[in-house]
Formats: sequence, C-alpha cells, structure tokens
Amino acid sequence: MNFGELHLLEDSSWRVLLSAVVAVVLALVVHRVGAVVIWRITRGLPVANAVARRCWRPSRVVLPLIALQAVWQAAPDTLALISQVRHGNALLLLAAITWLALRAIDGVAQGIIGQHSVEVEDNLNARRIHTQTRLLARTAGFMVLVGGLSLMLMTFPGARQLGASLLASAGVIGIVAGIAARPVFSNLIAGLQIALAQPLRIDDVLIVQGEWGRVEEITGTYVVLKIWDERRLVIPLQWFIENPFQNWTRNSAQIIGTVFVWVDYRMPLEPLRQAARQACEAAAEWDKRLCLLQVVEAGERSMQLRVLVTSGNSSLNWDLRCKVREALVDFMQREYPQFLPLMRAEIAGGEKSAETPPPGV
Repeated sequence: MNFGELHLLEDSSWRVLLSAVVAVVLALVVHRVGAVVIWRITRGLPVANAVARRCWRPSRVVLPLIALQAVWQAAPDTLALISQVRHGNALLLLAAITWLALRAIDGVAQGIIGQHSVEVEDNLNARRIHTQTRLLARTAGFMVLVGGLSLMLMTFPGARQLGASLLASAGVIGIVAGIAARPVFSNLIAGLQIALAQPLRIDDVLIVQGEWGRVEEITGTYVVLKIWDERRLVIPLQWFIENPFQNWTRNSAQIIGTVFVWVDYRMPLEPLRQAARQACEAAAEWDKRLCLLQVVEAGERSMQLRVLVTSGNSSLNWDLRCKVREALVDFMQREYPQFLPLMRAEIAGGEKSAETPPPGV
C-alpha cells in the first residue's frame, strides 16, 4: 500500500467516524422530539401512554444503534475491523430491540392493570383481568427473550454450524432437552391454563394443604400465597393443575361461616337463638343474609349447637364468628350458667346381704 492509498484510507476512516457521530446526534434529537410528541398524543390513552413511557429508555439506545448500523453498512469494506464493528453493533442492536420489546409488553400490561383497580368492593372482574394480563405478559416476555437470544446466537457462524450438526441427532437431543426443561415448560403451560381458565386469581382466598391465605403474586413459575399470619407459601403453577384446592372467592367473596357451641340438654334454645340474632345485628360484619341456630349433634353428655352466619368476605366472617361465639358464651355465663356442659355420674349403692346382721345386734 503506497502513501496515497494510506492517506485515502485515513480520510475514509475519518469520514466514517464523523458520519457516525452525526448519525448518533441526529438519532438522539429525533428520539427527544419524538418522545415529547408521543407523550402528548397518548396523554389520554392509558395503555399507549404506559407503553410510551416504558419504552423511552430502550428506544434511546435503539435509535442510535440503528443509525450507527446504517453508517457501518455504508462504510467501505477496506476499513480496518469494519466487519467486527458491524457484528458487534448488530449484537447490541438485537439486545436493545429485545429490551424494547420487553418494556413494551410490560407497558401494555401495566396500562391494562392500571385501568382496573382491585381497591373496590366488587373487584372480581378486576382480579380476573390482573391475573390474565400478568400471566400472558410474562409468557410473551419469555418468548421474546428466547427469540432475542436465538437471533443473537445466529449471528455467529460457528453457532449456525453447530446447529446444523446437531440436527443429525435431533431425536436424542430433543428427548434430553425435553426431560431437562420439563419443569420450565410445564409451568409455562400451566401459566397459560391458569390465565385462560382462571381457577385462581390475584387476591383470591385459597385453602392449600390446610393453609388459609390470599394469592399475593402469580409469576411465570409459581404462586405466592400470603398466609393469615404473614407467612408466605410458594407453590409451583403446575401443582394447581394437578391437585385439588379450595377457592373461597371463585365466583363471589360472600361466605357462610359456622359457630359451634356445646350446651347441656336442659338449656332452652329460644333464648340462645335470640342472643345469636342480637349478636349478628350488633356486628357490622354481618351482611343480613343468614343467622340460624340449629342442634346438629346430640352426644352422651351434651348437645352441639351450630350457628350459621354470613358476611361479604372470609375476613369479615372470621371476625363475625368470633363475636357471635363470645356473645353466646357470655350470655350463658350470665343467664344460664347451670346449663353449661356438665359431667354427670350416678353412684349406685350395693344391696345389703341377708346374712349380715343389722348394726347393734
């Protein structure tokens, strides 16, 4: 290479670098102006506005990378390391586009969730939408992430050759991969089933393995159940597809609770019915649907009474049951303490023998 060619190559390098700087500056200006315009246009559109705001940072990276890629592609092939620069910029661009897609999916999900608050009395529809949106968003995000990584790997010639060579043993590799990835894909499919069929939703009250709690979070692989005593029960999604569980808020949060009391057989029932009714009427947790006292068992020593009471949800019903139970116990202690459960015993004296002389003889 003579001096003239070297000088021409240096001039070309400087022109390419200057073009790259100008392209980046223009891309940032376009991004800034476009962001302001889009924010104003989407101000009254919650979903679109949420997407625009979450895509602001990744788009600030994507636009300059697109501009740089255009500059590198237009640059002469004689520039030093130009092929490596193109490849590196392409990898960064694919990563940034994947990031942008993930943020867009998150923006759509948050925009939809923001329109349906669960802080209302009848939040059944809102909880359904929250559950579907979060599960579908996580599934879509997982697919986008896998697709982005696959595209990045395909830019390497060695990776393409490796993929072609593995096709010959696709059967064995498929079996091994299927066994290894079974928990991941089973939970992914379970997440789709839960999102569509909705056997459980965010904030549902569940009984799982004897534990009472509310669904606090549903991820792509597990469900977090917040137990009443602040513990957290983490359960894989697949478990809910394969095992039965109780859902106390499947169609409605209304519930019937029970209060059991043991009393003596001599206890009159009508005063207790009136006391139970008065306790329910005095409690703000009672929804006025049902307050019924019944004898449900007659044992050897006492009888068992059951009081059915109703509330708008299980938390209120628990407090109502405690109030009714306390009221009944207090009523019996004050008015009928003699009819609390008693232990009866009959002592039979032995008959006197005819051969035994009476005392004093």
